[in-house]
Amino acid sequence: MARKIIIDTDPGQDDAVAILLALASPELEVLGITCVAGNVPLSYTTTNARKICELAKRTDIRVFAGCDRPLRRKLVTAEYVHGKTGLDGVELPAPTMALQDQHAVDFLIETLRTEPEGSVTLVPIGPLTNIATAMQRAPDIIGRIGQIVLMGGAYFEVGNVTPAAEFNIYVDPQAAEIVFRSGVDLVVMPLDVTHKALTTRPRIEAFRALGHIGEVVASWTDFFERFDMEKYGSEGAPLHDPCTIAWLIAPDLFTGRRINVEIETASELTMGMTVADWWGVTKRPANALFIGSIDDDGFYTLLTERIATL
Repeated sequence: MARKIIIDTDPGQDDAVAILLALASPELEVLGITCVAGNVPLSYTTTNARKICELAKRTDIRVFAGCDRPLRRKLVTAEYVHGKTGLDGVELPAPTMALQDQHAVDFLIETLRTEPEGSVTLVPIGPLTNIATAMQRAPDIIGRIGQIVLMGGAYFEVGNVTPAAEFNIYVDPQAAEIVFRSGVDLVVMPLDVTHKALTTRPRIEAFRALGHIGEVVASWTDFFERFDMEKYGSEGAPLHDPCTIAWLIAPDLFTGRRINVEIETASELTMGMTVADWWGVTKRPANALFIGSIDDDGFYTLLTERIATL
C-alpha cells in the first residue's frame, strides 16, 4: 500500500525536483500539494506547483494556496538564489489546471481528521507556516499525523541565510518552534546532509539525457547551482528538498541520530538557529531523527531512474 503524503512547499527548483520524484514513485500517494510563501511569494509558489504537476502530466493532483506570510515576522524571500519566479531556468507554460478554492490550512486539517489516524505523512520543504497554523487552529490533528519529514536546519553546517540559520527555519522560526515542540515524530534533513548531495556535471547531463522532463530538470539545476558554486566554491549545488522524498522511498541511503532539537526565537543574532544536541549534552528528550549523511551516488541514481519514468 502506498504511503499517503502531503507536500508542503514553496517551489523553488529543488522543491520542483522533490515533487517530480514523489509523483514518479509508486510507493507514495500524494494527497495534495499545499503552498506557502518562502523562496518566492505565494502567488509564484502556487503557480510553480501547478506548472510542475502539468510537466509531470499529473493534473489530478490538487494544489492549495496557504499562508502568504510568516506567523509574526516579515516575509524573507530568496529570489537571489531561485530567480524572480522561483523556477528560473527553462520557461514553462502558464498552468491551466485550477488552484483549489480551499485554503491549504483547512485542507490539512480536514484531511488529517478524515484519513485514518497516523496514516498521513507531512513533507514540508519550505517554511513551516502552514503546518504550525494548522496545529494552532486544530490541536486535535497533532496526534493524527503519522510523521513529519522536513527539510530545514543545520548543525555542523550552521547557516546559509545568516551565520546561524538555515533559510526554511529562519523565514518562520516561530512556526518551526511549534512544529518541533509538537511531539510529532520528526525526520529532519538539515544542510549537513543536503550539502553532501551535490550536483555535478555528469549528474546534470544524466538528467538532460532523459528527454523533455530531464532537460527541464537540467535547466533548473544549471540555474540553481550557479549561486552555491560561487558562494561555497563547490563543484555543484545541493539538491536540498528531494532528500525528504528520497528518505521516504529509500531510507537506507541515509544515516542519522535521534536527538533533541530546539529552535531559537529570542535572539536576532541567532534567530531561527536549530540548536541540535548532537552529543546529548542537555539530556533533553530526543524529538527528531536528525539526518547526517547520505549515499549521494545512490541518491542521484534514484532521482535519475525515477524521473526517467515520467
